[in-house]
Amino acid sequence: MKKFDAIVIGTGQAGPALAARLSAANMKVAVIERKRFGGTCVNTGCIPTKTLVASAYAAHLARRAGEYGVSLGGAVGVDMKRVKARKDEISGRSNKGVEDWMRGLKDGAVYRGHARFEGPHAVSVNGEILEAEKIFINVGGRALIPDMPGLSEIPYLTNASMMDVDFLPEHLIIIGGSYIGLEFAQMYRRFGAQVTVVEMGPRLIAREDEDISEAIREILAGEGVDIRLNAKCISARKTADGVEVGLDCADPSRQVRGSHLLLAVGRTPNTHDLGLDRAGVETDGAGYIKTDDQLRTSVPGIWALGDCNRKGAFTHTAYNDYEIVAANLLDNDPRKVSDRILTYGLFIDPPLGRAGMTEAEVRKSGRKALVATRPMSRVGRAVEKGETQGFMKIVVDAESRQILGAAILGVTGDEVIHVLLDVMYAKAPYTTISRAMHIHPTVSELLPTLLQDLRPLA
Repeated sequence: MKKFDAIVIGTGQAGPALAARLSAANMKVAVIERKRFGGTCVNTGCIPTKTLVASAYAAHLARRAGEYGVSLGGAVGVDMKRVKARKDEISGRSNKGVEDWMRGLKDGAVYRGHARFEGPHAVSVNGEILEAEKIFINVGGRALIPDMPGLSEIPYLTNASMMDVDFLPEHLIIIGGSYIGLEFAQMYRRFGAQVTVVEMGPRLIAREDEDISEAIREILAGEGVDIRLNAKCISARKTADGVEVGLDCADPSRQVRGSHLLLAVGRTPNTHDLGLDRAGVETDGAGYIKTDDQLRTSVPGIWALGDCNRKGAFTHTAYNDYEIVAANLLDNDPRKVSDRILTYGLFIDPPLGRAGMTEAEVRKSGRKALVATRPMSRVGRAVEKGETQGFMKIVVDAESRQILGAAILGVTGDEVIHVLLDVMYAKAPYTTISRAMHIHPTVSELLPTLLQDLRPLA
């Protein structure tokens, strides 16, 4: 048995930073990683997918070169092997950086292998028992594989196995019309594949307001992505040259045939084989670890951070989990999960930046509110760039004058949203922005103008 002050299980976005803080506080830290350093974001999520998105954007812009008066002198081609190689190089650099960081910790020890709890303060890995009073779980999640008729009989892809693709699928069928599925849909359509998105619901990304969902559908459909909604009963069948996906169990004629199938129907936590029961750590019905407002589990001395705790499931929420735990443990700063404002992005092109409540949530709350919208076609920067799809929307509390939520679907929307988010954290009135002078010509300069046009939410 080896004794440590702390054990960190998993090296996603929260684990490495926390291990480094604990090490700097003169603690002896053990870091356990069973697969790839950096977790989902570095290896199969944010970094590699956004690298692919960048390549897809370059291909898309090249095809539009004539609109800008630029002649390329021939058809635009995409070399998928080079696209993958670029992605691998960028992702691999981050992966190596995290591993080197962990191996360089003072009084640190890195273990490559699968961790399992043997008790509330003991973890086994590669036949060794490690013991610590403080244990931090940062094991992340993986693609959810649905119980779908016929699925077990055919090959399929997930967001992780898509990272190994170095060819252009003839026809990629994507089951799941939400964030991950839509990013891959536009990306591979721009690479040159035929793409069909199959969604069980009546609209894409049901979490968003209906006007946002419809605008995104129009953007993707405008690029040639085939979108099949209301697929209430989905099945899969292997064909001689690919796969057939049924959309309605009662109507066999409702189906789509393609060469490859990508599943993007959700995520599930990597907690099933951790031996949490041996430690007494409570989970919910889906396997997520239950935590309090400071990310403590049901067992004193054990914390859960990142995707496995159902507190956010984003890279930025995982890193914020680290900040909250470190603040409470090391800085005497009682930070809480409930203090943060929900924010995230959808990284299609143009991107969606979201913060706070949706318009639908504000309506449901019954509070008096104001709303303002502006199409990107009335934003000079967007017009100049020739990228006028989407719109901006802000909802404000009519009494406190604080911003309740915002959605910016348009060029640089994923960056501009932070102007609003910071004011929301400051709990400042919307006039803080509406009376500000911003730089011209930018997208952000229209936020004051937008807020000067607030109207009661009908």
